[in-house]
Amino acid sequence: MTVLVIDGQGGKLGRTLVEAIKKAFPDVFVWAVGTNSQASGAMLRGGADRVATGENPVLVACRKADIITGPIGIAMADALMGEISPAMANAVAQSPAQRVLIPMNLCDTYVAGVAGGSGQILEDAVARLGTLLSDRRN
Repeated sequence: MTVLVIDGQGGKLGRTLVEAIKKAFPDVFVWAVGTNSQASGAMLRGGADRVATGENPVLVACRKADIITGPIGIAMADALMGEISPAMANAVAQSPAQRVLIPMNLCDTYVAGVAGGSGQILEDAVARLGTLLSDRRN
């Protein structure tokens, strides 16, 4: 089972996701792809099993992952201050993988119903990952 974590900018959310996934599901293979080397490095320090950087690794990883997670912007062209190319957004959106996206009210995108704190949202995302992983194992 492969969970792909995609993040950009400083990689803080990606690192937090990697840490939470590895803690909750230590046997799951976590592949992290950063849109830049800083994000990739943060996710590597968070415990990802494999790390890559850039557009082409996102395209390849989206074809191979069972589950994709990261900020909601990874499915929107030009999000994350322009770090998500149209090809990357399409790869995420068209992947056969399940997606667990973290809503963020950044980069000119407002997600209604999302309050200021992200702690509860991250807990919900990890719980959903657990459900998806359990369903695939049965």
